[in-house]
Amino acid sequence: MKNFKTISKNLVVRISAVCILSVMLSSCLKNHSSDTPAPPVALLTVIQASPGQPPLNFLINGERVNVNALNFGSSIDYFRAYTGKRTFAFTNNGAGSTVVSDTATLKQNVAYSLCLVNKVSTPQLLLLTDSISQPTSGNASLRFVNLSPDAPAVDLAVKDGAVLVANKTFKGFSSFKPLVGKSYTLEIRKTGTATVLTTLPNVSLNNGFVYTVYFRGLAAATDATKLTADLIINAHPSYN
Repeated sequence: MKNFKTISKNLVVRISAVCILSVMLSSCLKNHSSDTPAPPVALLTVIQASPGQPPLNFLINGERVNVNALNFGSSIDYFRAYTGKRTFAFTNNGAGSTVVSDTATLKQNVAYSLCLVNKVSTPQLLLLTDSISQPTSGNASLRFVNLSPDAPAVDLAVKDGAVLVANKTFKGFSSFKPLVGKSYTLEIRKTGTATVLTTLPNVSLNNGFVYTVYFRGLAAATDATKLTADLIINAHPSYN
């Protein structure tokens, strides 16, 4: 039974290295040998958002990708992955048993985000198809993804300000929203109410940058799997 839900959206690949996607797929990934052409590749970033899982490994076609075990909330920055039909799997770091596995076809020069989601008893792989989108002049861009399997529908809002994204249920996500670059305190609220489920205080959003807020965790938990949110940089305007 397939676990993937593949979503094509105006999503930006997570960036933490030297190039944004448009440059990376042209120059940074170039094979500098004059005799051997560079193989076709996609880019992939991986996020472990399934609360309660033991330490895990991530494999593509049976080959381990991660260096350190993946715990809830950890991730692998984007990397090059060969195109074509690939088998993705998360396995138990200790026992080696498979937690979840499925196949998907990666296309050349396309970026993807792969999230392990849902509760321990029902793990799923959520594959997002990413594309570069620069913010409008003078703005940052912000997107919201709800990866909490048991929280109610939520809104993303500015504290004492506007609702930026409304009514997103589990695995729901927004498009990128232009937002004036400055410091914000962001709240994730139960939809249509003032009830705050978690807060991102004093986050700096810079002009020309693209960000994603990931909401994850369990509504009833008080331990490390409790509701929380992460802000990541997907792309930035400078590279060297």
